[in-house]
Amino acid sequence: MRPHRAWLTLFVVLLLLPAGAAQGDPRDDKERVDAAVATAASILEGATTRAQEAAKSLAAANAQLPTARERAAVARGEVAAAEVVANTARREAEAAEKALADARGRYEESARKVDAARERVGTFAESAYKGSDLVGFNLLVNARTPIDVAERYGYFERVMRTEKEALDGFTSARRVAKQAENDAGLAQRRAEAARLAAEGALAEARAAKAAADAAVAEVTALADQREEALAVAEEERDASLARYQEAKAEAERIERELREWEDRQKVTRPSGKAPAVRPGARLLMPVQGWKSSDFGMRYDPYYRVWQLHAGVDLAAGGGQPIHAAADGRVIRAGWNGGYGNYTCISHGRYQGRGLSTCYAHQSRILVWPGQQVRRGQVIGRVGTTGASTGYHLHFEVRLSGTPVQPLKWLPGCLC
Repeated sequence: MRPHRAWLTLFVVLLLLPAGAAQGDPRDDKERVDAAVATAASILEGATTRAQEAAKSLAAANAQLPTARERAAVARGEVAAAEVVANTARREAEAAEKALADARGRYEESARKVDAARERVGTFAESAYKGSDLVGFNLLVNARTPIDVAERYGYFERVMRTEKEALDGFTSARRVAKQAENDAGLAQRRAEAARLAAEGALAEARAAKAAADAAVAEVTALADQREEALAVAEEERDASLARYQEAKAEAERIERELREWEDRQKVTRPSGKAPAVRPGARLLMPVQGWKSSDFGMRYDPYYRVWQLHAGVDLAAGGGQPIHAAADGRVIRAGWNGGYGNYTCISHGRYQGRGLSTCYAHQSRILVWPGQQVRRGQVIGRVGTTGASTGYHLHFEVRLSGTPVQPLKWLPGCLC
């Protein structure tokens, strides 16, 4: 049931109740108002549960926000660093490629010069060898003086020496160019390795960028979750609490009327009937289990108010039998909002006040209103219906409708 429909039902019930003392049995009014109070309590408990979930969501968001932001910042830094590495590696690879091309060009030019010089020297030497006698004869015939002959031989030797020196120079230049080409090749291979590393770094940068985007999206989602949690908590806080207090006040009014009605019934009720529970007697333990939550006022840190936990919670396995705590008559058995499957048994009067026990969150109810039950009789099974987070029995003891500490009525220690 949606909260606004539940409140509509609650107000209809309250409006149908008489404003003053009831002319008939006020227990009928009390049952109706108890149902309204249970509905209000269920809505408040549901609102509290939702608020607690919202608060947990808020706490989780706040706890995860720094990590998500740090992840985003780290990822952005990794992207920037990888881009620098990639750009540097590209520039180095391009420079090495250009240096290799230049070195190859210089080597090829040196090789061409060496080949040309070698060819010239070879041709000149071959001609000199094949026509050595003719050359000498021509030198002697054409020479006019011995000095002229010497000069002509000197010229021939200088030409040969010059060509040889040129050849040696070109050969040396080619060796230098070859070494430069080798160095450039090594630099090019290193640059290629750097380029491949840069490509890997770039791939990692892209992955880091994707992680950064995911982290930013996570931060955004967490922020939205936080805002939603705050909105849910603020939306349900005041309205549910105020209406619960209204229903509780109405229940207290009916309890007062019930006490007045019981006082009036003393004169008409037979006095010889023995009470179901004698003074000082103990009730039967309704289920085999251990105490998981005590009776009493609780401070809600979210709503910052004190609220009554009207019974004691006895943890037990699902489906375990629930026993009547004493002889009595079933006055209520059925669904009751946050109590889930809820049974109340009247045990008559105890020291002038009506005594009843109530059993909540049952998985099954095995009795019906008006049925007489005996102490120890199985009346239901342990469950987790209604506003419950686990298998347990919520057990209440009421005097004239007012909840009291159940542990004082039960045998043994449940601490």
